[in-house]
Amino acid sequence: MVDIAENGRTWLLSGPNSSYALHLTEADELLHLHWGPSIALADAEALAVRPLPDYWPFESVLDGREEYPVEGGPRFVRPALSVRTEERRGTEWTFEAYETEGDELRLRFGDAGLAVTLHYRMRGDVVERWVTVGNQGHARVELLRADPATWTLPDREGWRLSQLHGRWAAESLLTRAPLTHGEKVIGSRRGHTGHQHLPWVALDTDATEERGEVYGCALGWSGSWRIGVAQLPDARVQITGGAGYDDSGLLMLAEGESYTSPVFAGLWSDGGFGGASRAWHAYQRAYVIPDADRDRPVLFNSWEATNFDISEEQQATLARRAAAIGVELFVVDDGWFGARTSDRAGLGDWTPNPDRFPNGLKPLADYVHALGMQFGIWVEPEMVNPDSDLYRAHPDWVQYQPGRKRTELRNQLVLNLAREDVQEYLWEQLDGLLSSAPVDYVKWDFNRCFTDAGWPGEAYPQRLWVDHVRALYALLDRLRAAHPGVAFESCSGGGGRIDLGVMSRTDQVWTSDNTDPLDRLHIQHGFSQIHPARIMAAWVTDSPNTQLNGRVSSLRLRFVSAMAGVLGVGGDLAEWTEEELAEAKEWVELYKGIRPVVQRGEQYRLRPPEGGLSAVQYVLGGETVVLACLQAQHYGEPAPALRLRGLDPAAAYECRETGEVHRGAVLLHHGLRTGLRGDLDAAVFRLRRI
Repeated sequence: MVDIAENGRTWLLSGPNSSYALHLTEADELLHLHWGPSIALADAEALAVRPLPDYWPFESVLDGREEYPVEGGPRFVRPALSVRTEERRGTEWTFEAYETEGDELRLRFGDAGLAVTLHYRMRGDVVERWVTVGNQGHARVELLRADPATWTLPDREGWRLSQLHGRWAAESLLTRAPLTHGEKVIGSRRGHTGHQHLPWVALDTDATEERGEVYGCALGWSGSWRIGVAQLPDARVQITGGAGYDDSGLLMLAEGESYTSPVFAGLWSDGGFGGASRAWHAYQRAYVIPDADRDRPVLFNSWEATNFDISEEQQATLARRAAAIGVELFVVDDGWFGARTSDRAGLGDWTPNPDRFPNGLKPLADYVHALGMQFGIWVEPEMVNPDSDLYRAHPDWVQYQPGRKRTELRNQLVLNLAREDVQEYLWEQLDGLLSSAPVDYVKWDFNRCFTDAGWPGEAYPQRLWVDHVRALYALLDRLRAAHPGVAFESCSGGGGRIDLGVMSRTDQVWTSDNTDPLDRLHIQHGFSQIHPARIMAAWVTDSPNTQLNGRVSSLRLRFVSAMAGVLGVGGDLAEWTEEELAEAKEWVELYKGIRPVVQRGEQYRLRPPEGGLSAVQYVLGGETVVLACLQAQHYGEPAPALRLRGLDPAAAYECRETGEVHRGAVLLHHGLRTGLRGDLDAAVFRLRRI
């Protein structure tokens, strides 16, 4: 809901529990008023008449108070908008008009042929902000920086910053530290979201898991990005972020062209970190994730079972075993196309290998369907091997710098997706592929970063950083429209491309290449700070974990760890014993029973994975599921206990595993003692309101 003052210069956006207010002065200075608990329009108007303090010339009265700082004038903070024309650099705008359409507020400004529109929309308690910049009178306008938003926090002492950091196979690790004066910058220079940081930050002063104020911001962009959290000299805090890492240039706009930034979303919650997470999850299920009310199937992926050693007969054998344990989606990973017998060849040639699939993919897909499963394939469309028919025909289609070595990582180069001919080629290849066989699912991978991001012959080659991502989005949108029954997964060597932008076009994401069940507890704990279980793919693979650390773990622990998201199986089923297959079938059946609660329920992090007992709870209606993992236990320790959350204190709940009936706040104690059987163990508890 948007409320507007009678003078048309104060605006208030309100959600169920929070409000966001801003005000335009008579000097056309756009000031931030409030972000936090719900207030009325009269409260916002009272804030708007408060005078600004006076400052010495070495300080700016606008810094830390301005809603959207631009470059130029009496400002010293990092600008959200930086533009350059033939005459000048910077912006000196004047207000032109505001308008509302549905729940969206637009504020329009102009500056001698430059048009800037700030967009606001409240969805639940999440504020979505973005900006449109248009060239309406210049021969050209260079966008050096066009961030969707700057977020201003209230005056507080002792801010603490939460972020998710990591690397390949160790993504989404949560860290919290005091915020100090200066600017903390996270981001990616890699051309994709990156394994090193997720584009999300949260700030608090004294919050716990279930109590206290938390401010969070998340960026919806799948290319290079930057978020800066600045504590200014007067201790005020602002968060600025958007596409592109630095100010080297985003786009060159010809007259009549415009740029619309990605969305930078913000959330205030007084329910602690857990309450903030649940609000983010609800927002994504309602407004971001496609078909979020449809539960994702249990999948089998062939990669760890076969690597590149693929044949139709071998895949059919795995499919029979997968169907027997209850798998619902069978995915053929890398190695089915072109000359792809290793990672050295074949990328770019998206036709089935005739030696491995002499009649194409359709016979295998039909066989998988006859077994009662859906059929999926792996692709990596944005890449090419030098040893491929595509590269031999079009060596100019890759990103490269003239006169420089074309850097190969994983024996591959990056296609310049900003080129229209590359876009059309990929559309024809992928549309033809999805039309040639009954494919239900596409795992879309991206296995290397940008390194030689050049475009010889292009007047403004820097634009490939933005236009590559925009072309990716357009291609995914086009494929989804043409093949509405096909689901897509975002993968980038694991969790290298996870953000609100790609999530709005894919049905799930591959969280990490690390499938060790204990390592995944930490990765999934961090992931859950911002993203819901409904989109988080998690696999059960072989033990020992030969891919990474050699750790031995029970099938029970591997399943319970992976059941915290969208369950998948990635082990070599041809080598599993009959006992293991029988146990796996029971776990898959159990997961299907709790799947609606896990994928659509509210999540409570009962105990973090910091040693000893780790537990997460999901609540949907009158049903509750608890997944508990015991990472270590010492002799003589008391039996662990968990106090559950989110339940009706006046109701009674029966635990299926123990038969106990609990009233009020449920405390799992005896059940944990009997359900967890020792070191490196796990258990599932299901409770239903009676």
